[in-house]
Amino acid sequence: MTEKEKSGFSELAQRAMLMPQESTLEIPSKNKNLFIGIPKETSYQENRITLTPMSVGLLVNNGHEVYLETGAGNNANFFDTEYSEAGAKIVYDVREVYTADIIMKVAPPSLNEINMMQLNQTLFSTIHHASVSTEYLKALNKKKITSVSYEFITDDSGIYPVVQSMSEIVGTTVILIAAEYLSKVNNGKGAMLGGISGIAPTEIVIIGAGTVAEYAARTALGLGAQVKVFDDSLSRLRRLQNNLGHRIFTSVIQPEVLKKALRTADVAIGAVRNVNGRCPCIVSEEMVKNMRAGAVIIDVSIDGGGCFETSEVTNHSNPVFKKYDVIHYCVPNIASRVSRTASYALTNIFSPILLEVGNHGGIENMLWEHKGVRHGVYTHKGNITNKHIADIFNLPFKDLDLLMAARF
Repeated sequence: MTEKEKSGFSELAQRAMLMPQESTLEIPSKNKNLFIGIPKETSYQENRITLTPMSVGLLVNNGHEVYLETGAGNNANFFDTEYSEAGAKIVYDVREVYTADIIMKVAPPSLNEINMMQLNQTLFSTIHHASVSTEYLKALNKKKITSVSYEFITDDSGIYPVVQSMSEIVGTTVILIAAEYLSKVNNGKGAMLGGISGIAPTEIVIIGAGTVAEYAARTALGLGAQVKVFDDSLSRLRRLQNNLGHRIFTSVIQPEVLKKALRTADVAIGAVRNVNGRCPCIVSEEMVKNMRAGAVIIDVSIDGGGCFETSEVTNHSNPVFKKYDVIHYCVPNIASRVSRTASYALTNIFSPILLEVGNHGGIENMLWEHKGVRHGVYTHKGNITNKHIADIFNLPFKDLDLLMAARF
């Protein structure tokens, strides 16, 4: 290279050095230490808890603080010593729990519990249409609570993970319940649920073809029972058949066909999904009257009014009653019967969500970036953000996406 060319490159290099240069700025960490409170459930026979000791340990190891009301996990067989060893602070005054930034409950809070809450807290809980009132929503809005409903949270694929998980548990459990009440030990007719060589199998009729129905059918088939599924949607029946990988009797709901199936059924399970909090009544009193003596009805849809005309709400202490010599099991909260398993299912969903809240620097940032959790919000800083709830109670509705965007 000639001296002239070298001097030309040198001049270019010097010019480049004089150009404004990009500087590397430190990116502030988004991490935020959370203060989480877990009160003891006061709702009747609610035995589940949202976080197990192992999940509490994971949160504490990530720098978060957890207050647990003494005895909060007892009904799921998780005890104070386990939580204490995991790093939680056990408190004996529930008002201390309600000083936390994030409150984790299963059942929705009572008005007394809302009164103990602080301004601008975040509440994770279920929302039962039967327990919601205008007064309840106004109390949350007065405290500017960000309320997230378990039932409305979605995952990346649009599935409702809490509803899905609880439905899987309930679907399996109802078959075990049916087996109990067919047996002589519980004053049933002394039949074994299932089938063995040389003996006709138990006949089970399932009304509905959702997740509860699928897992009930799967469990019943595993025991050797004969299963018939009815639903008003042909596509749901097809999906259930495909998911089971087993050819079973399916039918759209036609009164005469259903009546005939119920007449010989040993077990009838109502697993019809609620529409706007209300379940259609599908099985008439006359159909129940024609069922076999000693048959068992389990109405999973009882929290929406039930799909059997003869259904009446029962509880875990007195779960059954007889009508027309047919045993009725109509407990709304079946998942609480297996509270330890159900609590594990809940903690698998909520511990990652809470870790994300911390990693994003708080609930506001997390909601902005996580559409699925944002979908679960029904009150936010004094506004109703779920249109369905706002319409039911004739309250003003505000779109959460617009409220979040207004921050910028």
